[in-house]
Amino acid sequence: MNDTYTVKVGDDFDFKLSKDTISSLDLIKTGADAFHLLKDGGSYHIKILGSDFNNGTYTISVNGREYQTLIQTPLDELIQKMGFATNGSKNIDYISAPMPGLILDILVEEGQEVEEEEQLLILEAMKMENIITSPRNGVIKKIRVSQGDAVDKKQLLIEFQ
Repeated sequence: MNDTYTVKVGDDFDFKLSKDTISSLDLIKTGADAFHLLKDGGSYHIKILGSDFNNGTYTISVNGREYQTLIQTPLDELIQKMGFATNGSKNIDYISAPMPGLILDILVEEGQEVEEEEQLLILEAMKMENIITSPRNGVIKKIRVSQGDAVDKKQLLIEFQ
């Protein structure tokens, strides 16, 4: 599998970005969800207005103009190419960290009933705050992390009953 990400901005633009391209960007974090990018002689002020990490969708503002974006990882593209349904998440009994990061906030409690897509916790990773949502309706059995914890990729975060 390659390390190329597909970024779709609205219906007009598609980009393929390698990890090397992303890491070589002249990008500076200027606030909690704000960045400044210098690219090809242009200056861009970028702000993340909203995110749905599980679906790879983000609402961003670039120089004051709002865009809906979809970011597909190499794994997302492989699943799509092979024709597998991605709705198998309904039987998930736990949530693991999708990447290393820091737990900024936990938005639920043990024993709490949650609905699909309800926000569970906020994970800061790669200079971005990612909202982790529930993949299904259910009850929180156990929360395995605390606010402020540093977590590793695939570390168990939350269990469902």
